[in-house]
Amino acid sequence: MSQRLYTTVLIVPTGIGASIGGYAGDALPVARAIAQISDRLITHPNVLNGAQLYWSLPNVLYVEGYGLDQFAAGNWGLRPVHQNRVGLVLDQGIEPELRLRHLQVADAARATLGLSLTDYAVTDAPLGVELRQAASGATWGTIQQPDSLLRATEKLIKQARAEAIAIVARFPDDTGSEALQAYRHGQGVDPLAGAEAVISHLVVRTFRIPCAHAPALAPLPLDPELSPRSAAEELGYTFLPCVLVGLSRAPQFVQRIGYLAQASDLWADQVDALIIPSSACGGSAVLSLSQTAQIIAVHDNKTRMQSYSDALRVSALQVNSYLEALGVLVAHRAGISPAALHPKLDSIYRARF
Repeated sequence: MSQRLYTTVLIVPTGIGASIGGYAGDALPVARAIAQISDRLITHPNVLNGAQLYWSLPNVLYVEGYGLDQFAAGNWGLRPVHQNRVGLVLDQGIEPELRLRHLQVADAARATLGLSLTDYAVTDAPLGVELRQAASGATWGTIQQPDSLLRATEKLIKQARAEAIAIVARFPDDTGSEALQAYRHGQGVDPLAGAEAVISHLVVRTFRIPCAHAPALAPLPLDPELSPRSAAEELGYTFLPCVLVGLSRAPQFVQRIGYLAQASDLWADQVDALIIPSSACGGSAVLSLSQTAQIIAVHDNKTRMQSYSDALRVSALQVNSYLEALGVLVAHRAGISPAALHPKLDSIYRARF
């Protein structure tokens, strides 16, 4: 008799200053390692996006954060695909030269990687991205013209038959800010990430379609003190390549009612384990999956949050590092209690009912 496929979820929340995964694709090595010991790994763009750097992993499902929350709650399922037709939405506020840079990236992805893209759309008004930072240090943001984004997206879905949406919005240039300098030196919070999440959440919530975002920014001046964790974002003119690669095979969202079920459909009750920074256990997906999956909380991945499993009454196995988490996953998949791998094993006690 064959065993069920082992399914892992890896989450590093966006815009909370995670020491691993809070920069430019620096959680990708963690995802690559976990993918080696999982049949299926579900994770989100913040983990896999590295600007012009990416790593295609055939058993990894690229799922936007809002969609991941809906999946974890059991509202949506994930249906793997061979390839999506990706529609590209460009903010009208992007300058002509910078727009051309992004269009050339899209053409390069078609010619070099064989990706399938529709014709692109430009919003009928500048989106007007605004950046915000909470007292905790976490980042978020807003857009002044959300309806313009939704109109452009709807046209690509209905008229160009887009199956996934890549968005490029013009973000404010703030080259002299302390937050940006700290981020470039591997010490701060990504000042863009929170606003990016707001943009993609809006599209996924409205159209139930895979979506990810790449900010358009003017190139930054060279910095000899640049952190390796931030360096991927400074290799060229755009952050779009990894988004197009991720969306090209992002699973589609399905619901139990109104869809003909397929054997490949994946639902929350099939998730075996979830790995999360130990101080970021308060997210919707974690709270939902804690009822059915093994939660593994990683202490070394510090964040600006203070949402620990004990305070939330979430049962989680605490580990120091992702290396230790990998060992826990191996034991869990093999059906071995982690307690059996410690030199001291307490005796079994009589239950008091």
